[in-house]
This record gives sequence, C-alpha cells and structure tokens, in this order.
Amino acid sequence: MSEPQTRPRYVIADLNATEPQPCPCGLTRRAYTDDPDQTASLHLLKVDHAARTHYHKKMTEIYYFLEGEGEMELDGEMFPVRAGMSVMIKPGCRHRAVGKFTILNIPIPAFDPADEHFD
Repeated sequence: MSEPQTRPRYVIADLNATEPQPCPCGLTRRAYTDDPDQTASLHLLKVDHAARTHYHKKMTEIYYFLEGEGEMELDGEMFPVRAGMSVMIKPGCRHRAVGKFTILNIPIPAFDPADEHFD
C-alpha cells in the first residue's frame, strides 16, 4: 500500500513576479530554489557584462540561450554562443558568460549559493 500524498507533486512559478537578484553574470530571477526536494531550479538570467569566473563542486548547469550573443568561457577556452544554443556545465568546470544575452539556466540539483566557488 502506498503512502498518502501529503504535498502536491507539482510547483508553478511566475518568473515575472520574482524580483531580479544580482549574480556574478548580471541579474537573475530564480524559481524552485526553496523546493524541499532540491531536484533542480530555474533561472532567467540577463547577462550584461563579463561575469566572474566561477565553478560549482556539486551542481551541473544547463544554459539555454534565448536571445542575444556573446561568448562562454569554459575551462579557459572561449566559445561563441547565440540564441538557440545550449551548454551543459558539469561540476568543476570553471566558467563565465561574456556578452549581452538572456538565458534560461537550469541548475541540477537546485541552486545553492554555498556551491558557488571563485579561485
């Protein structure tokens, strides 16, 4: 016999109602960071300057580029990026965004500010 469900198995977020927060890449609107399961989170990120190089020890990030163009620095190499492209950044990869663009960032597990490391 299965356990009764005590909380919904879905969460709805409205990123338009979320206040933008500064981050190393620009401004971000975050959803699902307070989910108790910490499965993943979603960030709508406006990159407007060269970010600080950083890495994560536990978290994988998927960047999907919605608009604009620029470059991604990944472990010291620069790669051009534009709308419609995606990058998966695995734990330990030093990275930063350079340019002016908007991305969806999906951190897995959910974003944890304690897992943001700078050299």
